[in-house]
Amino acid sequence: MELLVHDLLKINNIECIASDEEAPKWVHEALLQAPWVVVRRAPLQNGMIPVGVRGENRIQRFGAYIPSSAIVMKVTPEQLVSQAGWRTSERFTTIRAFQILDIVSFYYSRYDWSWGITGSVGFELASSIPTARPNSDLDIVIRMPQPLDRKKAGVLHGWNTQLPIRIDVQLETPLGAVALAEYARNEKQVLLRTSSGPTLVDTPWSVVTLNQEDGR
Repeated sequence: MELLVHDLLKINNIECIASDEEAPKWVHEALLQAPWVVVRRAPLQNGMIPVGVRGENRIQRFGAYIPSSAIVMKVTPEQLVSQAGWRTSERFTTIRAFQILDIVSFYYSRYDWSWGITGSVGFELASSIPTARPNSDLDIVIRMPQPLDRKKAGVLHGWNTQLPIRIDVQLETPLGAVALAEYARNEKQVLLRTSSGPTLVDTPWSVVTLNQEDGR
């Protein structure tokens, strides 16, 4: 099974979660409510898949690992777009991101890109657990194997800023991810998030880095 960063995974055993750190109490409670995790940006560890567990609050995020045998379902961000589950959601009138997703989907369809929904909105669409808030940001990932023209990036970012909620777009390159907003500013250096940590690069599609940053 091919797994990419941001893919959502339903697991069959919440006890299979492994980590170098002791899991906070909320992790077990969150998985009991919704046995879903998201593939995170980190190397495999002894064949185990790096995943993130999300809690009720934004600050409740826990990095862990699971065996592939625990996966019973995979939902990709792109599938969430094609399924358009926001249209039939009971919370459509409550969540503003749901209300604008048809507009976003129509506009993005003009580009030949593979894109999908992530973050709290994506998690709710996949799991049916109410995790998004009325004014939650709409997090989007665009799979971008080839370099994106800066002018085209600026046009897309400019369109996103006209929407009534914040749109946070990540461009996934073969080397990692860069924020569309930062890339569109046409600065010489941009921050690329890789599996080994963030680094400054000339271009998110280049292996030549300018400066290695601490942390992840």
